[in-house]
Amino acid sequence: MPTLSKQQAIGPYAVAFPIKDGNYAETYRVKDVSGKNYFLKLLNYSKLNHTQFDENGEVLELVISKQLNHSNLTHYQDSGELMVNGQKMVYIVYDFISGETLAQKTGRERGCSVYDAKQYVVGVLNGVKYLHSLSTPIIHNELTTENVMLDMKSNTPKIIDFGYARFLTQSRSSFKKDGLNPYYMAPEAFNGIFTVQSDLYSVGAMLYHLLFGLPPYYVSIPQYQTDRISIVDVIMNERQKTLPMLIKDKPGLDEQLENTLRKALANNVDDRFKSADDFIKALNNEMTVEALPEKSKAMPKRKDTERPKTGSGFADVAGMDELKEQMRLEVIDALNNVEKYKEYGITIPNGMLLYGPPGCGKTYFAKKFAEEVGSNFLVKTPADLKSRYVNATQENIKAMFEEAYENAPTIIFIDEINELVPDRNADIHEMAESAVNEMLSQMDRTGEKGVFVIGASNLPQKIDTAILRAGRLEKHFYVGPPDFTARKLLFEMYLKNRKALDFGIDYEKLARMTENYVSADIQLIVDDAARQALYRKEKITMQILEETIKNKKPSLSLEQINQYNTLRDNFEGIAEKKPERKPIGFK
Repeated sequence: MPTLSKQQAIGPYAVAFPIKDGNYAETYRVKDVSGKNYFLKLLNYSKLNHTQFDENGEVLELVISKQLNHSNLTHYQDSGELMVNGQKMVYIVYDFISGETLAQKTGRERGCSVYDAKQYVVGVLNGVKYLHSLSTPIIHNELTTENVMLDMKSNTPKIIDFGYARFLTQSRSSFKKDGLNPYYMAPEAFNGIFTVQSDLYSVGAMLYHLLFGLPPYYVSIPQYQTDRISIVDVIMNERQKTLPMLIKDKPGLDEQLENTLRKALANNVDDRFKSADDFIKALNNEMTVEALPEKSKAMPKRKDTERPKTGSGFADVAGMDELKEQMRLEVIDALNNVEKYKEYGITIPNGMLLYGPPGCGKTYFAKKFAEEVGSNFLVKTPADLKSRYVNATQENIKAMFEEAYENAPTIIFIDEINELVPDRNADIHEMAESAVNEMLSQMDRTGEKGVFVIGASNLPQKIDTAILRAGRLEKHFYVGPPDFTARKLLFEMYLKNRKALDFGIDYEKLARMTENYVSADIQLIVDDAARQALYRKEKITMQILEETIKNKKPSLSLEQINQYNTLRDNFEGIAEKKPERKPIGFK
């Protein structure tokens, strides 16, 4: 049901009728006092992902929309905030475009001529060229036929909806993939990489869709429609084939246009168009496009490798001094001095397990460990590796280790590893048992080959015991809620770079107020306090922080913490007995 009702006043505008309802936003047609039509997009603050805000706590879509000024882009008109049913909303008003989307037009007319498709795409590319040429380039990230309106008055295509747009200078962690059409995503976009070339790939997919009525590499797989990961796997496999031209005798489809499509949709980013301008020249026959070499038809490996060598390592981790020292002695020194350890006949460790309650920073600690060692960092989850296809999970595990060896020295980090290697004594599927066997096989002497495996789990008791024995994940470390000192440093870390921070923040009081809060809880408290300060148009004060803490309960109850303490005692009793360790914390 629409949030806004017909004729409801929103600032100087009155709602005419709703247009579309999405996960976090709704669109309406509204009129101003003179009766002029506009589009209004209503965003619910509480439903926005953290990646949809900039470093100052402002909605990225609003920040980006205010900068746009091009005939092939939607035009920002106004914005504001309002309260609806006790929830805070932000609205953005755009000029009204009298027309329909490219998807609606081609669906209604059952196709698109080569001439029209090229004209529409050239218009889109002119808008993209403008975005990419700004002093801080903007990557749209969702260029599809659904997000291009065709102005009925001028027949001009206009790019709309900047909900997924990001500044090129933003990190890959700001990229939100959920909800994107995978058929339009460049290969690197599946790994969170957004660039000029990834936008141009999407435009290539749009051109293909307009010409043939289906997106490139489309596969009808209804059994996977609700399983996004499986859809991605199928698409990635399809992209290893030569791009098919679905209508061979389509009037106007010549060798130049076929080569242009294959270049725009090349798997290898180096083989694609370098700029929107080059793409336009190819479509206008101002530049000859040669057929791509055979090597460009192969799908490049999906790499999730980060290079954290510029980080500060354990210097960013507060507390756990005993654990860090033990790691330096037992693991880090060995990884950094392989030959020396071999001389003394000391075995190079293969891996370790970080376990404990969720939200306590196991992933962060693993990254800092990689920085301390000076290794590449390869991140995987069970969702990346598990597959419904027979033997596919084993192949994915094998490929992961091959990639790690190729980029050695490498730290492989597998989150929620209990889902990938469950206890074979439990009632599990034979495919899961095969995955465990593959992991055991692949982990043989990895340390000597420059690869170290870190597994993280909230449920270590569900991991197959063979994985936890010597020669595999042989070191086990409990990562619990941060102690007083760590909580104090966490608040300092999350608040230090906020320009709107008030003077006189009592970090020790904040730490006292958040006993039993995990690291993720503290980050959420700071983010919510900053948002409240933004709404009130105030600085981030001690009072706002205290109010936020009082309204935020810890994600773990005392009972759950006690259960984890018992689990730690039992687990370490089954494994090797370790000295008591202080909880982890970060600064």
